[in-house]
Amino acid sequence: MYDFETSLSGIDYKIRQLIDDNNRLKARVLELQEHDEELTETINHQKEEIKQLKEETNILKLRNSLEQKGDSAEIKLKINQLIRNIDKSLELLMKVN
Repeated sequence: MYDFETSLSGIDYKIRQLIDDNNRLKARVLELQEHDEELTETINHQKEEIKQLKEETNILKLRNSLEQKGDSAEIKLKINQLIRNIDKSLELLMKVN
């Protein structure tokens, strides 16, 4: 009888350990999922920022090339058009966030 109770007690202890380990692992999984979501959000934000910086670079390149060619009225129109496009993009981003 003693061996049976000892075995049963040992099994009970191991089951409790497994349950505790399982709970800790579930909590860790939740932490990692939250961290993954934060990283995904950061990546998306950085992609948008890169896109905006590329647009700004294109504007600067266009402005420099147009300044070399002359005709300031045409340059201003093209720059204003690009600025409007950027403003629309920023407005859409603000609505999404």
